[in-house]
Amino acid sequence: MIVVVIIGLLAAMAIPAFQKVRVASQDKAVLNNARQMAAAADQYYLENGATFANSSSLIGPTSYVKALNTVASETYPAAYTQGITITIDAIASARTITYAP
Repeated sequence: MIVVVIIGLLAAMAIPAFQKVRVASQDKAVLNNARQMAAAADQYYLENGATFANSSSLIGPTSYVKALNTVASETYPAAYTQGITITIDAIASARTITYAP
């Protein structure tokens, strides 16, 4: 009986810690994707003399970013404008991250 109680207490302490680490990991992966997209957009601006780029111009097998894999069902912008903050919405249907290039 004591063993069951101890295992229950350990599980009660471990589950919230695991969830906190998981959220932090997702946020870091999403922020890394935002950095990659910002760098791709900057390269596009330089090469094309533009200040605006659609995601379709940045992502693809022969483009700046080969593939943009979502981490937690987040939504990335459809277009990028030079000097404008990038906002990624609906991370795990709950959080938003912004990245200022």
